[in-house]
Amino acid sequence: MKVCAVIPAYNEAARITPVIEGALLHVDTVLVVDDGSQDNTTHVARQAGAMVLFHAQNAGKGQSLRDGLDWALVNGYSAAITLDADGQHLPEEMPPFLAEWQEGADVIVGNRMDDLEKMPWLRKNTNLFMSWLVSKLAKNAIPDTQNGYRLISTEVWKAIAPRVKSIGFDFESEMLIQAGRMGFEIRSVYISTVYGDEASKIQPCRDTIRFFYMVGRKLLEKRPQKVK
Repeated sequence: MKVCAVIPAYNEAARITPVIEGALLHVDTVLVVDDGSQDNTTHVARQAGAMVLFHAQNAGKGQSLRDGLDWALVNGYSAAITLDADGQHLPEEMPPFLAEWQEGADVIVGNRMDDLEKMPWLRKNTNLFMSWLVSKLAKNAIPDTQNGYRLISTEVWKAIAPRVKSIGFDFESEMLIQAGRMGFEIRSVYISTVYGDEASKIQPCRDTIRFFYMVGRKLLEKRPQKVK
């Protein structure tokens, strides 16, 4: 069973090489989705051994993840591990994700919430609230729903994709809500909390509005029939 890593990237030429090289030690293929970068992210990614999908214009993290997961499904991969390009997610922590998947989990999400001392105050409290809310909607206890380091079976993605409409940072929350509602098993694994000098690409006002719009849409949406 083949596994690929899907790495959405926007202007990450300076940081992406060790992420790709580390990921290639654990998966068959690394796919970088370059979301309209204005630097040489695409060139650097290819030099490091990744395949690249390029967006001519910036389309958002959610769209980048969607395109990457679609690519993994079409190209015969059994699962995809998503992680950030800026080094916040350590590729050497992939084995626990793979182990949980091989034991039967459908979606595995990284969990930083056991190491809150390193997390900025605002991010910590925002994550705690959003994780509580998304867990309620997903009918699963997910400690760190805002964590982009995760593994998803491509069969799960095939089942949930038509009902996941978000294209921004709310995409990752909607994925979990949809997977949980359709009966897929969601587990969590501990990962390290890593913060460097990278600037967050989240726009607090816009992305908060999008998140709550997504939540409202899911509350009004007809519940899908469970797959599992």
